[in-house]
Amino acid sequence: TSGKLRGILLCFPGIFGHEASGIVESVGEGVTDLQVGDHVLPVFTGECGECAHCKSEESNMCDLLRIDTDRGVMHSDGKSRFSINGTPINHFVGTSTFSEYTVVHSGCLTKINPQAPLDKVCILSCGISTGLGATLNVAKPKKGSTVAIFGLGAVGLAAAEGARIAGASRIIGVDLNPNRFEEAKKFGVTEFVNPKDYDKPVQEVIAGMTNGGVDRSIECTGNINAMISAFECVHD
Repeated sequence: TSGKLRGILLCFPGIFGHEASGIVESVGEGVTDLQVGDHVLPVFTGECGECAHCKSEESNMCDLLRIDTDRGVMHSDGKSRFSINGTPINHFVGTSTFSEYTVVHSGCLTKINPQAPLDKVCILSCGISTGLGATLNVAKPKKGSTVAIFGLGAVGLAAAEGARIAGASRIIGVDLNPNRFEEAKKFGVTEFVNPKDYDKPVQEVIAGMTNGGVDRSIECTGNINAMISAFECVHD
């Protein structure tokens, strides 16, 4: 069966989860780039390495291994590797990390330094790489530029770190929770705006702070209103 969660089609019953770290216990026939004992991160936006998108510098939405929430089986044979009492259990976005053991396509794994602590490096498989990559690979702020970060959770902090690495002179953090502001300073955020403190749209507040708007804006909450504000706080 399948169902929807916030518009996303999911397969039930299934083993969910998309962030993790682990150690390869066994490899299937034909797998040559991984071996038993490798420390790895599962990646739900996998890469076959052969399609046009994988070879493009502009996209990583692989034709074979792109995000697909309603595919609950392996690519090789269209079957699940999970079951309970003989009943198949669906995979989730090629990772199924809410488990002690999982089975994934080799293109959905990336090797990491075995010295990296698995209990910490796991968040690199989505949250940190998402925020950091959005800044460095997509927004690409120039040195000395101004950047607004909407949402100061894990993804937002990673986005702020990306802006710091890029050399942004001002990094404005936007969040409804003031308790996040102090921690965000460690990731390069220089100024903080809480929309609840103002009686006008936050994009107008930011425009007033930056002589017409920021150079780059990165939205890290998924909230539609925040998306609008993030778009409108960028200068013309």
